[in-house]
Amino acid sequence: MYRFLLTPRWLTLHVVVLLVIPAFVLLGQWQFGRFEERSANSERVTANIESAAVPLDRLAAPGRPVRADDRFKSVTVSGTYDPSHALLVRRRPQEGHPGYYVLTPLVTGSGTAVIVNRGWVKAGATADSPPEVPPPSTGQVTVTGRLRLSESEESSGIRERSGLPPGQVLLINSDKIGQGLPYKLVGGYVELTEQQPKPAAAPAPVPAPDVGAGGGLNLAYGVQWWLFIGIAVGGWILLIRREVAERRSSETSKAPETETATT
Repeated sequence: MYRFLLTPRWLTLHVVVLLVIPAFVLLGQWQFGRFEERSANSERVTANIESAAVPLDRLAAPGRPVRADDRFKSVTVSGTYDPSHALLVRRRPQEGHPGYYVLTPLVTGSGTAVIVNRGWVKAGATADSPPEVPPPSTGQVTVTGRLRLSESEESSGIRERSGLPPGQVLLINSDKIGQGLPYKLVGGYVELTEQQPKPAAAPAPVPAPDVGAGGGLNLAYGVQWWLFIGIAVGGWILLIRREVAERRSSETSKAPETETATT
């Protein structure tokens, strides 16, 4: 009755099922792994955003990149802005509008400074029109903000290119921006959330990062891949049972014909 399972057509089906099952197992495990990674990252970022502000020099220094575990932590730093080396960061939309980030070095003394992202300004009326940028405060200020890692092509997905207008960049990279400056830049940069004294006018604040659902979609996809295993096995068993039923029905229908021919 079950010899048909050894025919080439059925052997092919067996091989397909046996290959599909481990593939679905591995895909499910990969999604569960991504879920754990993203959940841990979401929890870490949320904790860092909500952490109490600490002095910048505890977490960053010239020539030392910001640790990934310290990104988005709240820091404070005092100094004076250097508008002569301010920059605009291109291709930074916010709330669906094209615009720029405004970078201004904050000189902290002792020949060091940190890049401060003072916020966002909308693009000019045309591609060649410069945006309106509120000037930075003069005199000593204290900045509170989120500590960010320097950007790269890999981390941002933005490709560097030459030929940009003077005073504009595509990436916020402290190593590259610091070349040629009269002071050393701290690794990473600070995304301003508060300043004392408050400026009369300022760029729009950069929203806090969206930590997302913590990998919830990856968990759903992992469960989905493992459900596919049950579907594949169930479908395989169903096909076998259907074939057996059809063969039994065929044999039953042939039996009366054989008896009639004999009589």
